[in-house]
Amino acid sequence: MQNNKVHIKELPDKLYFKIGEVSEIAALPSYVLRFWENEFSIINPKRTPSGQRLYRKSDIEFVLKIKHLLYEKKFTIKGAQKYLNSEYRKKKRKLSTDVVDKIRSELEQIRDLLE
Repeated sequence: MQNNKVHIKELPDKLYFKIGEVSEIAALPSYVLRFWENEFSIINPKRTPSGQRLYRKSDIEFVLKIKHLLYEKKFTIKGAQKYLNSEYRKKKRKLSTDVVDKIRSELEQIRDLLE
């Protein structure tokens, strides 16, 4: 069985991708991408005034992650939603901790300068 895994680094260097391009990259039909857009709020392509979807690299990354969870890990849609929400909360918590640590470090440097 051929491995269709594509890494974000390998994507063309451009800001937006049309649904047909994403369909080809992810090896999924366009209707699946449209369905997942409704099921996973994390996939949020911009829309042109004419309604055409424009996906960012981050959207493609999530499409590939969802495909991996559903097709390879055999998650249900609900299971994949819970997993992604949990993963998002963990990353957000770590980001918050990192920001607080950086601010603390900068404040300590300022205090040391004032002493």
